[in-house]
Amino acid sequence: MGFMSKQASDPGALRQSIDVPFAVPFVHRLRITRDVLGVDSQVLLDLLEAAEGQPARVQFWVDANVAEGQPELHQRIHALCRRNRGRISVVGNIQLVPGGEEIKNDVHILERMLKVFNAHDLDRRSYVVVIGGGAVLDAVGFAAAVAHRGLRLIRLPTTTLGQADSGVGVKNAVNLFQKKNWVGSFAVPWAVINDASLLATLPDRDFRCGFVEAVKVSLLKDPQYFADICASAEQIRARNMEVCLSVIRRSAEWHLQHITRGSDPFEMLEARPLDFGHWLAHKLEAMTNFEVRHGEAVAVGVAVDTIYSSLALGLSTEQADQVIQCLVDLGFKFDCLRLQNSALLFDGLEEFRQHLGGRLTVTMLQGIGQPIDVHEIDLDAMHEAIERIAHDLPQGRRPSTVLDESGRDRSLARFYGSRM
Repeated sequence: MGFMSKQASDPGALRQSIDVPFAVPFVHRLRITRDVLGVDSQVLLDLLEAAEGQPARVQFWVDANVAEGQPELHQRIHALCRRNRGRISVVGNIQLVPGGEEIKNDVHILERMLKVFNAHDLDRRSYVVVIGGGAVLDAVGFAAAVAHRGLRLIRLPTTTLGQADSGVGVKNAVNLFQKKNWVGSFAVPWAVINDASLLATLPDRDFRCGFVEAVKVSLLKDPQYFADICASAEQIRARNMEVCLSVIRRSAEWHLQHITRGSDPFEMLEARPLDFGHWLAHKLEAMTNFEVRHGEAVAVGVAVDTIYSSLALGLSTEQADQVIQCLVDLGFKFDCLRLQNSALLFDGLEEFRQHLGGRLTVTMLQGIGQPIDVHEIDLDAMHEAIERIAHDLPQGRRPSTVLDESGRDRSLARFYGSRM
C-alpha cells in the first residue's frame, strides 16, 4: 500500500518516521456551450447535484462590468431559476462585484464576499456560480476556496483570456503588497463552462487579450497550433467567431491537459511552464498600477522572453520573427515597456522565484514546441531583449514587407540588427 514506517535503530527510542504517499481523485469538468442561460441551460443544471433530496443551493456572483455590458443578464439568470425551481434554490440576491484588478486589489471586497457566504449559510454542498472576467474568477474563487475550506465553484468566464487560460486553471488569488496573486490557493473548480454568448459584448481590447495565452501555450506544446494561430490572426482581429472559438477551445484543452496530465497541477515542483513570459508580465502590471491589462502584459513578456531565447538559448531568429509577427498581427503593442525602469523590471525575476521558493526557474524556448527551464538569466542579454521590444519594434502595426536580393523578408532587420 506504499505505507513506509522507519523506526530508529535504538530499540529503546521512541522516534519514528512515517511517510505515506497518496493521491486525491479530482475531476475537472469543462463544458463548452453557445447559450448556457438559454437553449444550453441543461448543461448548467446537470452540474448541480441535489443535496439530501433538496434542490441545489446556488448563489450567483456577477462581474459588474459584464452586468453593465449585458443588461439582460440578471433577467436571464432569474428566468432560468424560475423555470427550474425543482432543481435550483437561489440563495440571496445576485451579487455584483467590481470587475478588473480592482476586485483583487481591495481585501475589503474579499471580506465582504465571505460575509455574504456566512450570512446565507453556504456550506460545502452549496454552489457559487461566478460569471465574469479572469480577475473576478480569481477573487470569488479564492473566497469560495477558503470558506469552509471549499465551496463548490462553477466558473463562467466572460473573457477570451478566462476561457482560453485562467478560467480552466486551478488557481485563485488576490493581490497584496503590490504583488500579483500574493494571497491565493489551489482549488479544482467544480466545473467550468466556456459559453460563446458571454463574449458577445467584450470590448475589442479585452477580446484580443485571451489570444496571447493561446500563442503562449502553442509555443510550448504544439507548433502546428501556433502556425494555425498565425494564419488566423487577421480573422481573430476581425472577430470571426468560428475561428476565434476554435482557437480558444484548443487553448483551453491544452491548459486542461497540462493540469490533469502534467503531474504537477499545484506547482509543487520548481517549474511553472505555463507561465512563459509571465515573470515580466506580473511585474509590468504592478508597475503600471494595473492600467496594462494582464493579456497585454503577457504579450510583452512573451515577446521579451522570445527575443531573449533567440539571443541566449539558440531559438532561431526566423522562429523569433514568427512569434513577434504573430503578436503584432493579433494587434498587440509593446510601447508600454518604454516608460519602465529596467532595473525594477528585473525585480520581477526575484518575485517569480519567491512565489515558488527554491532556485529561480524560468521557462524559455529553444524552438517552437521545445520549452527549456533555465535557472540563470544573462542580465545583459535580457536587457538587450527588453530594449529591442521597447524601442526597436514598430508598435502596434504589421511591419511592412521588405525583401532582400534573395527574396527573403527583411522587415524586422532593424529589430534583429546584425543577428539576421
